[in-house]
Amino acid sequence: MTDQDKGSWFVTVAVLGGTGKEGSGLALRWAHAGYKVVIGSRTAEKAETAAAELTEKLTDGVITGVDNATAAEQADVVVLSVPYSAHKSTLESVKDKLTGKIVVDVTVPMAPPNITTAKIPEGTAAGLEAQALLGDKVKVVSAFQNVSAVHLKKLEEPVHCDVLVTGDDADAKEQVITLVEAAGMRGVDAGPLANAVVAEALTPVLLYINKKYSVKGSGIRITGLA
Repeated sequence: MTDQDKGSWFVTVAVLGGTGKEGSGLALRWAHAGYKVVIGSRTAEKAETAAAELTEKLTDGVITGVDNATAAEQADVVVLSVPYSAHKSTLESVKDKLTGKIVVDVTVPMAPPNITTAKIPEGTAAGLEAQALLGDKVKVVSAFQNVSAVHLKKLEEPVHCDVLVTGDDADAKEQVITLVEAAGMRGVDAGPLANAVVAEALTPVLLYINKKYSVKGSGIRITGLA
């Protein structure tokens, strides 16, 4: 896939929290699809180690690792995949690198150890809190909360899960849906960013289902779509 095929705006995709299960799985999928991917972490050394391990899983392409601020600075689109406890602090640490960019918020508010019960944060949704913190010069789109990392790492297999994409900018949502498709899934425009509360709160429900029925990586499908 060439840069022209993907659209000129997609030069580099940064995944902050890219050393975690979900973030590294998404990074791997996008690199496999031909995107330039950089993962960020609080320390460059941790990111470099994780990037090297992920690159070994690729037949083509290279994933690089740097600290979060450098990753955000290098990227055209920034994906935030961190625990909710690190959500605000991570955004504050890279805020000055995000002006004019799309931020894809994957964060799910949870209160460990009780991760199978939905938690509604003070700002209603992590995505809304991110938009409030970053301001209107950044386009926040919420997505990928309901996709299990179990499936993302299996590059030879399709991911049987739809991705709810919410945001207040239609063009930004379309760009993120392109990312969803590149990762091997179907993106569904699920409305304004206020609807992110639904996708975020659904993740603890899926975790409960996993435990109750002894399954790995339950997901969602939207019926009735072609």
